[in-house]
Amino acid sequence: MHTLDLPEPIAAYFEADRQDGAAVARCFNDDGVVRDEGRTHSGPAQIADWKAAMDTKYDYVARPLALAQNGGAYVVTTHVSGAFPGSPVNLRYTFTLARGRIAALEIAP
Repeated sequence: MHTLDLPEPIAAYFEADRQDGAAVARCFNDDGVVRDEGRTHSGPAQIADWKAAMDTKYDYVARPLALAQNGGAYVVTTHVSGAFPGSPVNLRYTFTLARGRIAALEIAP
């Protein structure tokens, strides 16, 4: 099986994503943001709440498939399966890193 060589903060995010909202929030800078489903979630509390809501709503599993760089961002094509119409799907997780952690994450089709 091929293993991706993800930058450490991104690898930590996917590990935390199997846990809970608090674990995911710790992967971000204090001023970090997540953009998902047309909404922006800023700061640790909102990011933790977003993750908890996504777990409840979709009961999903995300598995990174491919990594590319686009300027200063890392785009991880991710196979996502769960309790939602059209599952499974591949989504683009676009990460911006700063100070050794995640500054921004945007999830899009």
